[in-house]
Amino acid sequence: MNGLLKKGIAECLGTFTLVFIACGVAALTGGELVATALAFGLVIVAMAYSVGRISGCHINPAVSLAMLIAKKMSLKEFLVYIIAQLIGGFLGGLLIFGVAKMAGLHLLGDASNYVINFGMEGVTAGTVIGALLVEIVLTFLFIYVILNVTDSNNEGVGKKAGLIIGLTLTLVHLVGIPLTGTSVNPARSFATALNALIFNGTTDAIAQVWIFFVGPLLGGAIAALVFKLMHSAKN
Repeated sequence: MNGLLKKGIAECLGTFTLVFIACGVAALTGGELVATALAFGLVIVAMAYSVGRISGCHINPAVSLAMLIAKKMSLKEFLVYIIAQLIGGFLGGLLIFGVAKMAGLHLLGDASNYVINFGMEGVTAGTVIGALLVEIVLTFLFIYVILNVTDSNNEGVGKKAGLIIGLTLTLVHLVGIPLTGTSVNPARSFATALNALIFNGTTDAIAQVWIFFVGPLLGGAIAALVFKLMHSAKN
């Protein structure tokens, strides 16, 4: 099988698993803080040690963008990864919403971490700016860790990288869930927002999903630029 095709399939499978398992836990527990945070972190650990050896286990467009900026992947690879992640995420959301519907459960878009929680009076310009800032900062921290622990010059990390990345994502969710629900991943945001629209006919999530594209992608880009700056300073 073509090497790039293998990577695409690995990214699709990894993102599918992330959305089905982690967003499933979030939805079924009503977004319970510790359970949801652990679900996202543990899925990343599991995927890092399975599909990671094939594709690097980005399973997140923001991670792939950072890798592109850091010159750790080609533009062609980047495009394949993004398409695979969006497809995998959508299929994962389709399955969890579909299974829930067959079981007589009604999964809300906000139970999959989509409604902005800044303020109680509805979405305003201030809440949007706050949500964007949270997503930018959390994604920056998450991806900056990824870039450093996966760097070939970072001796001593080795096989512990997947565990470190998973624990970092858990911490990010512990902070972010009470604020924005935590996305830091456009593929999983799009997946549950679109499926909430398909299965529930609710538009709140899809109307806000742009925030969870712009914030994480900006955060990932900034992380890559800071990583390059720090490493060029060393050299």
